[in-house]
Amino acid sequence: MLTSLQIENIAVIEKAEITFDKGLNILTGETGAGKSIIIDSINAVLGERTTRELVRTGAPFAKVSALFFGLSHAAEQVLKSLDLEPEEDGSLLIQRSISSDGRSACRINGQTATVSMLRQLGGELINIHGQHDSQSLLSSEKHIGFIDALAQDEALLEEYHGLYAAYVKIRRALNELQMDEEEKLRKIDLLRFQIDELEAANLQIGERETLTQERTRCLNAEKILQSLRLAYDAINGTEETAGASQLLTDAAAGLQDAARYYGAIESTAQEMLDLSYNLESYADEIRNAFDTLSYDPGDLEQIEERLDLLYKLSRKYGETEEEMLAYLEKARAELDEITFSEERVQKLDEERREIVRKIKALAATLSNVRRQAGERFSRQVEAELSYLDMPHVRFLVRHEQVKPGPNGADEIEFLISANPGEPPRPLAKIASGGELSRIMLAIKNVLSGSDEIGTLIFDEIDTGVSGRAAQKIALKLKQVSAGRQVICVTHLAQIAAQADCHLLIQKTVRDDQTYTQVDALDFEGRKREIARIMGGMDEITPLQLQSAEELLRAAGISE
Repeated sequence: MLTSLQIENIAVIEKAEITFDKGLNILTGETGAGKSIIIDSINAVLGERTTRELVRTGAPFAKVSALFFGLSHAAEQVLKSLDLEPEEDGSLLIQRSISSDGRSACRINGQTATVSMLRQLGGELINIHGQHDSQSLLSSEKHIGFIDALAQDEALLEEYHGLYAAYVKIRRALNELQMDEEEKLRKIDLLRFQIDELEAANLQIGERETLTQERTRCLNAEKILQSLRLAYDAINGTEETAGASQLLTDAAAGLQDAARYYGAIESTAQEMLDLSYNLESYADEIRNAFDTLSYDPGDLEQIEERLDLLYKLSRKYGETEEEMLAYLEKARAELDEITFSEERVQKLDEERREIVRKIKALAATLSNVRRQAGERFSRQVEAELSYLDMPHVRFLVRHEQVKPGPNGADEIEFLISANPGEPPRPLAKIASGGELSRIMLAIKNVLSGSDEIGTLIFDEIDTGVSGRAAQKIALKLKQVSAGRQVICVTHLAQIAAQADCHLLIQKTVRDDQTYTQVDALDFEGRKREIARIMGGMDEITPLQLQSAEELLRAAGISE
């Protein structure tokens, strides 16, 4: 359930904090006051597409925060799949900010999130039916979703989707194997060439790095030898000069003689002697390096040829030795698959036939479940529509068997006959805006028992209705809100009078800027607002106030 909504710098709303209650929450206000902006804000925090035009003029960013309590099991599972969890008190805080350049930043319980994560989670928190949401009723492709919702056939669908995905994979493999003979021979020749080329290279992991180091050594061999000779002569000396080793030895001997009479330098004498020994050891290492370092111009030529080969292979098969070896294994496997393609085709074809048999059997089971659900759906929606002042409407679910596809072997479309004697026709061809609103409300009510989503939002569901139909919609919304939260934007007094929580949206102008504020109304405030809706004028008469109070009291609302 959505308990509070904080809005900052969204369109004409500079700052607003809205508290929602369980049951029926009604939003009213004059046209243009900002009611739709609140719905846009909720859509934004649920991960729907936004634009920078949503940011209030002159503001650097816009921000929406939504706090939820009493999460459904489905919402908790989505959180778990996102490696998140509710707070200790069971709450869930979703935040989204939109900068003036259109970039978004999202958080779920304080942790950084993506817009797609908000959208995935939002689908289990709130179901919004807006003025344009009736397009789902006009699109026959989406009708099957309504039937599945009533049938609660998720387990069957999940099993079917798994089987169909396996079927698609097998079919793709068969198509790849069943190439014509000329293409098959061309592919075999190419693969054998690639395998021979890679095998002949005898690739070793890390080889290129080692060869590069060897090439550097060969290119600088003379310089290395000169430097080693210089270091060795500096330590051991030459015919003309004494080396560091001899000088250190002499210094150590002198210090040792002095230490016999002056104990304070005894440790220094010993350290000097150790240094002379170490220096002799270093000289030996330098001499060994000098003796073992060989340079043959032929070595450099071989290294360059090998590196050139590795470079050419890397251009074709992968940048590193690991990638090239992986390509080799893949080519071997592909060659084996083509070489033994007839056996592979036969095996895959057997698997295909078996999986098709399972798909057909499961599709038949799914069709039967959907057919039964469709019959129940038709009866229940007709009953709801009769209550909503559409007693002569016949609502039918056309169910046809088709070739098994991604969602089964069913084609489902909703048909209505608006008047007695008229043949049923598709909704898209005959339903008016007011009829669509009532049909959607009827469907929502039918599906309410199988829908775990705790919050339903109806944005101006009263479009195109009035009089007795309006009162029926009001009572039906009240019924739908039992045990869940319903938020409704309306222009009808009958609906507003049924509210458990009535919020007034008002627009003001200060210093040539437009501001919107949201206030929860008490009994007197509700009475005045309902009177305004009924009268449609700036001046509210005592008679209108009296009528508004009668509506409230008839709805069981008192001071």
